Amino acid sequence: MGMSAYYGSFDEQENIKLLNRSIELGCTFWDTAVQRRNEVFLCTKFGIVRGPNGEFKGISGTPEYIRQACESSLKRLGVDCIDLYYQHRVDPNTPIEVTVGTLAELVKEGKIKYIGLSECSAETLRRAYKVHPIAAVQMEYSPWTLDIETNGIMEACRELGITIVAYSPLGRGFLTGKYKSIDDFEPDDFRRTVPRFQGENFDKNLELVRKFDEFASKKGVTSSQLCLAWVLAQGDNIVAIPGTKKIKYLEENFEAVKIHLSSEELSEIRQIINSIEITGARYDENFMQMLNV
Repeated sequence: MGMSAYYGSFDEQENIKLLNRSIELGCTFWDTAVQRRNEVFLCTKFGIVRGPNGEFKGISGTPEYIRQACESSLKRLGVDCIDLYYQHRVDPNTPIEVTVGTLAELVKEGKIKYIGLSECSAETLRRAYKVHPIAAVQMEYSPWTLDIETNGIMEACRELGITIVAYSPLGRGFLTGKYKSIDDFEPDDFRRTVPRFQGENFDKNLELVRKFDEFASKKGVTSSQLCLAWVLAQGDNIVAIPGTKKIKYLEENFEAVKIHLSSEELSEIRQIINSIEITGARYDENFMQMLNV
């Protein structure tokens, strides 16, 4: 997502360099388009329907749409099989059993290898798993978004042996400490629409950034590395997928896997997180209505 149009302008050639560097570093779990196919575990999604001009048309998990979307992705990516195919958002009008049943057929046909869900409820996940094993669930998770710890998702994933793919583990860049106000974002940056980044919410939420920066300085790491190390330390079944547009931040993020946090440090970080109330929703009202959590 860091390389997409959601976060302002981007340079396509720089994106290609970034992807190649990620392979060199060993980052081969990609949630994007692909080169060097055999070296990459490729993930993509379906479910959000858009019109010819990119306008939002709704959410679909119908068999017809899934097959059409899968064929289109295979063609665009230039591959014969997708490693992990997510339902981007749960279709409230199509039973999850029907959606996953269709995905199971695609597995048998060799068009996808594994099935994933995204922003689903624990109940939906358990129902889906009864139809076919779910390999991964992509959920927002970071020191300022802890929903999966209390809504049953983390518990269900541990029980069923499902990987949690934590997206926005750096709080959409907020927890890096790079941004001091909403004016730091480009005019077309998606984050300008997110309540957590607006008005007093932004200023109040900066307290978490300051606390993490202080702890990171004592630890001798960056705030980004501390956040990622903390996310990874929350479970052996958790994978973090931070986004970036720059190679230097890719390399910085990659170093987080080498950081060890002691039980005392994890306890102190948890105390910091619990001491600060994050204000503002993580999406605008329209996006929040698309979540099945």
